[in-house]
Amino acid sequence: MKITSVTFKNTEGHELAGRLELPIDQHPHNFALFAHCFTCNKNLLAVKNISRALTSMGFGVLRFDFTGLGESEGDFEDTNFSGNVDDLVAASDYLAQHHKAPSLLVGHSLGGAAVIFAAEEIESVRAIATVGAPSNPQHVQHLLQSSIDEIKANGKASVNLSGRTFTIKKQFLDDLETKSLPQVAKELRKPILIMHSPQDEIVSIKNAEEIYHAAHHPKSFVSLDGADHLLMDKRDSLYVGQVIAGWSSRYIEQPQPEKIKSDHHVVADLPAENGFTTQMKVGSHYMIADEPEAVGGNNFGPTPYELVSAGLAACTAMTIQMYAKRKGWEIKELEVHTSYDKQHAQDCDDCENDTAKIDTFKREIRMQADLDEKQRNRILQIADKCPVHRTLHSDTQVLTTLVE
Repeated sequence: MKITSVTFKNTEGHELAGRLELPIDQHPHNFALFAHCFTCNKNLLAVKNISRALTSMGFGVLRFDFTGLGESEGDFEDTNFSGNVDDLVAASDYLAQHHKAPSLLVGHSLGGAAVIFAAEEIESVRAIATVGAPSNPQHVQHLLQSSIDEIKANGKASVNLSGRTFTIKKQFLDDLETKSLPQVAKELRKPILIMHSPQDEIVSIKNAEEIYHAAHHPKSFVSLDGADHLLMDKRDSLYVGQVIAGWSSRYIEQPQPEKIKSDHHVVADLPAENGFTTQMKVGSHYMIADEPEAVGGNNFGPTPYELVSAGLAACTAMTIQMYAKRKGWEIKELEVHTSYDKQHAQDCDDCENDTAKIDTFKREIRMQADLDEKQRNRILQIADKCPVHRTLHSDTQVLTTLVE
């Protein structure tokens, strides 16, 4: 994936810090916005893993720190749940202005409650996914139970949460009491996926049941059996991201490029607006060719010369293994490494001239095989007889016609 640091301002003028993750091999088909758990931040392992699973499925993902947390400006003690919802709307506005408005909201724990509220205000959202979310924001109060009396009496208190000390003000509690998530979920008319672990000791599975019953169809529930609340096992968080991506495909439009057709073995399709990013049909397979970003490409696929090098490497490997099997020689592992460059020819009569260079493919063959020196030398000879190698050395012609 490609990760970029981004910043944007919320309604209070605080600068919020985020990470925008993009797929490595395509433009995002949609953007997702991620809301982290109470007092967490964008760099929680589960947040990163879920985001990366989504980018691997073609989503762009913005994960950011709520006000006063992580790298974002502002004082956490002056925030509340409503402020988190406002931060999500500000993040959505950033995506809409610089990329594309989010169609998917994902929230973990209290962030799950926040995305349900935010979905009302973000028109572009087509689907919502919650992970370990409480059925009411007031659930957070049980984490503060030992300090609630002090907060109410003094207006604030220092609370230790997960080994860190936070100042919680009474206005935070007051704000929670005004929020009715079941009512919002009942009125929400957007598809929702509710994911929860039956073993969650922080937010019980009962919360998932309450959200599910309050929400309208289409709604789905997926049990995260065996997972803890923070999804500390990497397999759990990656699974969550993969399930969300698959589930959301029923509700979020994912444009599919029109499959190109040709009577030829290979066809390349490059519209003007795509730069160098070229859709390819190679035999019965579809792929992308591109150029590096340094020369104006997107680096979504191999360059034309890398494709030529790949053909030489693959053909060499196939030819050697085919010969070895016919001879009864066992090559347990065979690797063919190739690279392309322009270099001065050996024994060149005009080597002092910089233009006197020829196309050069370097090829290294690595084998795990119990072969003697004579057999190894024979393998080198066979490598030079691979069809692609012979084509590169032979006189070839390219017959080109312009077809209307």
